[in-house]
Amino acid sequence: MFDLELLHTLVCVVDEGSFTRAAERVHRTQSTVSQQIRKLEDSIGQVLLVRDRSGQHVSPTEQGELLTQYARRLLSLSREARDALNTDTRLVPVRLGVPEDFDATRMASILSGFVRARPQARLETVSGMSTELRRQLDKGDIDIALVKREAGSGECHAHWPETLVWVCGQGQDLQAETLPLALFPQGCIYRQRAIRTLDKARRSWRVAFGSHSLTGIQAAVASGLGISILPMSAVLPSHRICQELPPVPPSELALISGAQPLSATHRDLIECLRAEIGLSAA
Repeated sequence: MFDLELLHTLVCVVDEGSFTRAAERVHRTQSTVSQQIRKLEDSIGQVLLVRDRSGQHVSPTEQGELLTQYARRLLSLSREARDALNTDTRLVPVRLGVPEDFDATRMASILSGFVRARPQARLETVSGMSTELRRQLDKGDIDIALVKREAGSGECHAHWPETLVWVCGQGQDLQAETLPLALFPQGCIYRQRAIRTLDKARRSWRVAFGSHSLTGIQAAVASGLGISILPMSAVLPSHRICQELPPVPPSELALISGAQPLSATHRDLIECLRAEIGLSAA
């Protein structure tokens, strides 16, 4: 292992070409600098520096030149590591929960703007079903969450209505006795809406496809594998809105936080989400 202090002294002597000037640079006496170089040479068994005939100028040997190159890299890495550690202590961790079926591209665009404006934030995102995100909030595993829920079902920082519609593939026939459904897993409000609506209308149904992924459900619907309930924002050109099926009441997208106190950075994220999602929902 190399002593970084000794390597620093070597670099200074090589750069200055003089023990005297190097001593001034490292705030040591000339004799101390000479002892440090000698100690480094003894540790590797190589002569690193030689004086000229006048004794005033010092230059590296071939081995000294090689070690100086490595010394510069090691010292640079040491500074980089120190800076990174010091920077991390000033970063504010912000843990955000996002619904599994929320548009990932849309959320990435929102969050990229927030991170650029607030470099002190270390943003971590977790995706999952709204029921799971609530549990993580309660445990303190995340700080803020965007959840799908029944309209007006609790306190929140902001909320937006979500118009829900039945969708199917273009040209898909819905006259079948049993309707094939493409659904999110248990706990999803869209799944609950679909099942309750069909049960109330006394329509027979079966789960033909299941996925945690919004893109998976969208693709299944477009291909005619099953019909589903989606927010209007998630309806694709390859989908058809099914006017012949019973309408479904809107759900709500709500921004909530846990019991832990929120920092200024957390509140900044809430305001960013409130503004950006509100703009696109308007």
